[in-house]
Amino acid sequence: MKLERGWMCCVLLLSSLAVAAAATQGKQMEVDISDFDDDLGLDEEELKVLMSEGEEEEDVEEEATVMDEDHSAETDGPESGKAGIDANVSFQVTYKTPVPTGDVYFAETFDDGSLESWQLSKTVKGDADDEIAKYDGKWAVEQLKENKVPGDQGLVLKSRAKHHAISAMLSKPFVFQDEPLVVQYEVNFQDGIDCGGAYIKLLSDTGHLNLEQFHDRTAYTLMFGPDKCGEDYKLHFIFRHQNPLNKDTEEKHAKRADVDLKKFYTDKKTHLYTLVLNPDNSYEMFIDQSSVSRGNLLNDVVPPVNPPKEIDDPHDSKPEDWDERAKIPDPEAAKPDDWDEEAPAKIEDPDALKPEGWLHDEHEFVSDPSAEKPEDWDEEMDGEWEAPQIPNPACETAPGCGEWKRPQINNPEYKGKWKAPLVDNPNYQGVWKARKINNPEYFEDLQPFRMTPIKAVGLELWSMTSDIYFDNFIITSHKEVADRWAADSWGLKKLVASANEPGIFAQLTIAAEERPWLWVIYILTVGLPVSLAVLFCWPKKSDDDYVYKKVDPPQADIEGEEEDEEEEEEAAGEKEGKAADAAEVAEEEEEEEEEEDEANAGGDNLEGDEDEEDDEVEEEEEEEEGEEDSKAPERTLEEEEEEEVEEPKEGGDVAEESHKQAVRKRRVRKD
Repeated sequence: MKLERGWMCCVLLLSSLAVAAAATQGKQMEVDISDFDDDLGLDEEELKVLMSEGEEEEDVEEEATVMDEDHSAETDGPESGKAGIDANVSFQVTYKTPVPTGDVYFAETFDDGSLESWQLSKTVKGDADDEIAKYDGKWAVEQLKENKVPGDQGLVLKSRAKHHAISAMLSKPFVFQDEPLVVQYEVNFQDGIDCGGAYIKLLSDTGHLNLEQFHDRTAYTLMFGPDKCGEDYKLHFIFRHQNPLNKDTEEKHAKRADVDLKKFYTDKKTHLYTLVLNPDNSYEMFIDQSSVSRGNLLNDVVPPVNPPKEIDDPHDSKPEDWDERAKIPDPEAAKPDDWDEEAPAKIEDPDALKPEGWLHDEHEFVSDPSAEKPEDWDEEMDGEWEAPQIPNPACETAPGCGEWKRPQINNPEYKGKWKAPLVDNPNYQGVWKARKINNPEYFEDLQPFRMTPIKAVGLELWSMTSDIYFDNFIITSHKEVADRWAADSWGLKKLVASANEPGIFAQLTIAAEERPWLWVIYILTVGLPVSLAVLFCWPKKSDDDYVYKKVDPPQADIEGEEEDEEEEEEAAGEKEGKAADAAEVAEEEEEEEEEEDEANAGGDNLEGDEDEEDDEVEEEEEEEEGEEDSKAPERTLEEEEEEEVEEPKEGGDVAEESHKQAVRKRRVRKD
């Protein structure tokens, strides 16, 4: 059961991962559409109308269809009003030239393929060289290079390193009164951007505006759009404010965007730029309908709209006796007598010794013996020829050559130039500042929103990169109108671009090619969960699968004890045998003596009694020896081993002792 559960856990884990991946791929389009819906604020019915496959107005509006390669059919071309086919898109999009849904001052889609309403500049740039002063940069109306929506076209800047200027009149002038100003258009840096801008200018209604003479100094009311040079990425919002006193105009720059703008210049996608300027002097800038900067015309522009009320008196000057020194040298301090200002900072090391082997008579560099004077050397013109200097070969193995000098060390007696310590200045008067006077040029404009009316829109650009794409300009007073316009135009571009983006794995691979260290992150991200899954879900053997070997229970070491007992018995038997042999020898000797005594007939009874007493004494001694042997304590194994080693010697001693006793007995009997 445990084995089956482990495999089941692994199968469930792998299945869940596969389902998640399939769901991500299967619903990628649904996510894109939902994001698109959230960005544009469309309801379900409007989105269905936008994505509808068939439209009743196909014969009036230009349409384009993007469908799956497996379900697509070739079209008759752009003239038929139908679209081409993008095999990378698995959904159907119908493009129609957007139409403003409210009151607008300017709207341009370029879908008609012409520039009839636009005017190319025919003048020259005033502060440029004659070779590049002309506004001779080329413009064209084309489709996007990538992620194109068939039927949709835009204005493309075609030349690089040239001045470009083109403009168009508004349908009616915009007057800054009680309605907000909304400016919106699309930009795509199709080849990236090295140095150049894509901003637009809203030209002022001065009464004598001539679009053929549009140049860099033509009066404009505000400028808005992206600009980049080097690594400085900007989103411009500049308006020209008129001084009500002297009627001079001055450019006011809004603060920088709050987000990093680099990706909008490098991803080669179409981005939507929107400026909203309200009558309450607030403003807000959007990129792709996300706010990137907001502020107020009175507080968040540089230089400020209103000058300060007071300024420094230009005729005021600092008095000659004004003392701005907070600290001064102590006038009562004196240099100590032992202060030596002439002592050097470095001295020769007195403990240094010249290394052994120093070649005092050799030079560090010598003339190259292999050098030869050039044949064209003229001593009158070039002077006396000298061979070039090379390192002395004799100095390569020596610690040094030439005159030896002691190394320099810090002088412990060095103190430097004496300076008096600083003390507080009793005459300190602070930092002098000019007195303030009323600003004669002061004014207060609480409604900087009321700028010069605008009459035309223009692009006056210099760029080191070509193929900058502009599209779908709109100027209106209603943000909802601009959002609806974006839904019908930029929204479709975003949808197509999202559908044509490579899958997640392709994006990860591309990112890793640019940053190889990402492979380490990928391996850890994939390998760690797999390792944990194998560690915790891999089936383990159950207890029933193990086969245990039958082992006898441990028993006491009986054999060792039996061997010890046998050794003890053998040792005791040997001792008894030796004692018995000694006793037999003694008995035989006694028998021999008795026979001799019997042979001696002249023996008296006294000797016989003594012999009997001697026998009794011997018997008593033997009994005592036996008792001592029986009463002896048990010996350890080591003592028994030692006794075994000494047994031959002890046996011989016993035999000799018994023999001596027998000899004594004989002597006693004889006596």
